[in-house]
Amino acid sequence: MSTSTTASVSTHILDTSIGRPAQGVAVQLSARPGRDADWQALGGSATDADGRCKDLPALPEGTTHVRLDFAVEAYFERSENKQADAQQDAPANRDSGAFFPEVAITFAVQPGEHYHVPLLLNPFGYSVYRGS
Repeated sequence: MSTSTTASVSTHILDTSIGRPAQGVAVQLSARPGRDADWQALGGSATDADGRCKDLPALPEGTTHVRLDFAVEAYFERSENKQADAQQDAPANRDSGAFFPEVAITFAVQPGEHYHVPLLLNPFGYSVYRGS
């Protein structure tokens, strides 16, 4: 049993349209000490070559809810990711590089627990789960 009084969070992103990690995606971390409390922006990071954020800020004591905001539109707009479009059965012309320009994931946490929240991403959808 952990004796820590705070939870911890990590994440990574896999671009499922090309089967590779999504590098350079900005990720912002926010927390709140109860469902009716205001969100507190804690800071952020960007995914590395392995699609991982290794330096997300620590959560404050008393955190009960966490939000990860992923800025995915810029990732899909970069020219090196245009190959993903060729693999999609989708319209050739779109207004942006992704149907979902931002992905916000909110989840509840318990003190002393670690939460790894992977994002499986493609230009037209995403899914998340609690990893290990």
